This record gives sequence, C-alpha cells and structure tokens, in this order.
Amino acid sequence: MTLTELADRVGITIVNLSILKNGRAKSIRFSTLTALCEALDCAPGDLLDLTDNV
Repeated sequence: MTLTELADRVGITIVNLSILKNGRAKSIRFSTLTALCEALDCAPGDLLDLTDNV
C-alpha cells in the first residue's frame, strides 16, 4: 500500500502521515491511531515505541 492510499484510508494528509512515519510526531490522536490500526490490520503496540525523551 502506498503512503497516499494509507493517508486516504486513514483520513489524514500525506505530510502528517510522513511526520508519523519518520518519528517526528509529538503526539497522535486516538482516532488516528485507531484508523491506522484498522487500515494496517495491526495493534497499537505494533506502531508505537516508547523512547526516553530526556
């Protein structure tokens, strides 16, 4: 699936999807996370990584 198709399925812009993909997002809405998980058939833990931001 292309980034364009995923962005369309999730309902966000390609720019915002790229920010998420490249790890530059400071937050994510639960509705966006849910839509991503539904589109990718995965769980939130498959997409998120806990890092130390000190």
